[in-house]
Amino acid sequence: MIVDVRTYTLLPRKLPRYVELFEQHALPVMKRHGLELLGYYVSQIGPLNQVVHIWRYESLADMESKRSRRDADPAWGEFLGMTEGMVLMQDDKVMRPTAFSPGV
Repeated sequence: MIVDVRTYTLLPRKLPRYVELFEQHALPVMKRHGLELLGYYVSQIGPLNQVVHIWRYESLADMESKRSRRDADPAWGEFLGMTEGMVLMQDDKVMRPTAFSPGV
């Protein structure tokens, strides 16, 4: 198993709308293509205007396959169009759990 930890820094005052659009439009597409959301968070202290989402995959090949199907979905392109210009930066980490990590 691996997890993908994605951090998006949004332009000031865009966070509430981005989260709303994500929940209404992106999440249904991702679920439809088998992506498993472990958590979705917004920053409160520290760097502001950030969302962090964590996704679970069986392997890198699983991640690539599911993302490819998501990317080919026209509804995904619509979501990207709705949020164009909102995201300032993206950070992506693929992490492997330790043997003692809960849920392994």
